[in-house]
Amino acid sequence: MISGKILRDAIISGANNINNQRSRVDELNVFPVPDGDTGTNMGMTVGASVAELNALDDGCTVGEAAKTAASAMLRGARGNSGVITSLLFRGFSKALEGKKEADTADIIAALKKGVEGAYKAVMKPTEGTILTVARVASEEAAACGAQEIPALWDVVMTAGQKALEDTPNLLPVLKKAGVVDAGGQGIMIIFEGMGKVFHGEPMVAGGEGTPNKAKLSTENAGKGVFTDDLMKVEDIKNGYCTQFLINKYEGASAAKMRAFAESNGDSVVCIEDDDVINLHVHTADPGKILSEAIKYGYLTNFKIENMHEQFLARQKQGKSLEKQASAEKAPAQASEFVYAAVDPSRDYGFVAVAAGEGLKAVFTDLAADAVVSGGQTMNPATEDILAAIQSVPAKTVFVLPNNKNIIMAAEQAQKLADRQVIVLPTRTVPMGITALLNFDPSANAETNTINMMAAADKVSTGLITYAARDSEFDGKRIRKGEIMALENGKIVATSTDLTKATYRLARSMCKKDSSFVTIISGCDVSDEEAEKLTEIVKAKCPNHVEVSHIRGGQPVYYYMISVE
Repeated sequence: MISGKILRDAIISGANNINNQRSRVDELNVFPVPDGDTGTNMGMTVGASVAELNALDDGCTVGEAAKTAASAMLRGARGNSGVITSLLFRGFSKALEGKKEADTADIIAALKKGVEGAYKAVMKPTEGTILTVARVASEEAAACGAQEIPALWDVVMTAGQKALEDTPNLLPVLKKAGVVDAGGQGIMIIFEGMGKVFHGEPMVAGGEGTPNKAKLSTENAGKGVFTDDLMKVEDIKNGYCTQFLINKYEGASAAKMRAFAESNGDSVVCIEDDDVINLHVHTADPGKILSEAIKYGYLTNFKIENMHEQFLARQKQGKSLEKQASAEKAPAQASEFVYAAVDPSRDYGFVAVAAGEGLKAVFTDLAADAVVSGGQTMNPATEDILAAIQSVPAKTVFVLPNNKNIIMAAEQAQKLADRQVIVLPTRTVPMGITALLNFDPSANAETNTINMMAAADKVSTGLITYAARDSEFDGKRIRKGEIMALENGKIVATSTDLTKATYRLARSMCKKDSSFVTIISGCDVSDEEAEKLTEIVKAKCPNHVEVSHIRGGQPVYYYMISVE
């Protein structure tokens, strides 16, 4: 027997397992059309139940746990594979309704009801998919005679895995691509996570999957994509993947809505509970579907995607994975940056330009994926910046040049890159640091561009360096080797005393509304000297101003001073 707590924890474990491995499943996505990303869709579907399951206390019944999960998954179901997954768990809800605990007979009934519901909901069930894997696992479980749930689940796993491995024999398109069915793989990963809890092991923890900065695996390079010999973009007749919830009016008929969708599209999956209908359809005219649907209730949770664009994007991703694989195999890298294909689940990445190990560490700590070595007197080439951009597996890459002489090279790299690139025209390292600190992962690219640069433009940058030659500036002679103080690019003073020049510049930059002063020491300054100077600046600045020191290790500039 299993309790509600065990079932609750098992489903959470399954959700974590699929979300940890969603990219692996996405790469298998070749059937029947490029309908989003199977792993991501299944992960979001099952993941939609986690918060509500976590809110259940340990004394919940299996009926309550199953109903909570099924209801949340119905509302959160995404894509064909996600809707079918939610139906499999709806079977658990129906079979376990009103039950406090569940035995092997209950789990067998739950699997059977889930499979029956999934087959009924799909307009033209296709063997060799998630449906087959779930059905075979259910049938073998029913016939095995196991007395305990852990043993029963072992049969589910063994039978499901065998059915999964057989999917290429049922679907030629899978055999041609050299992969198993993505949805079948996804449900086995969910079942694997559940099985750990049934066996008394700890739940699979969330967030164990691909780290944020990791590249996509090239194990299936080019396989998870429709290549020209499998399908062409013009083969997609119903080009809009359309999905939404109908919050039902009294008497609303899901059967009628489904019939209408079937006559105006394909890949129809329509499921309902007491309150909502979740409709998924591929159609040439989403407006026609929506106009009909609104007769049955008010509409929410829209997702309409252009599958022609998805198709071409996945083809492009396949070529990128192949390019990544060849780059990884290269015996010697011309660049420190290795090409990485775009990970569709990764929205943003960052490239910064900076000189000095200390500054490199600062930008890395602030979530920069790649730091190009460069700055004053050592401007990196366009190809260096391009290589860094294309080593970041994100859909949109922000570039922080941090020097006015590097902005144009970054803009040239922007034109050559195979992913979206936004160059933030940061003219100094302090501007770049502030821009990164003001990134908001929940905002879109345009909003971040505006907000990050607005914050960067409010930063004053002071630089302490030396004169490379005898010269004249603003009517005053400057001798080679003399200390120069620059404020926002303009020479404001010269001196023979490094410490005095630095604290005077910091003090003059500090205004009434200033809150922070950061002193970044270069490679020609010892830590002891820098700490001593920082204490002097603290004494010279108003009490409300916070003064800190970073060991930047940059050449050319003894000190950089950031004032905010």
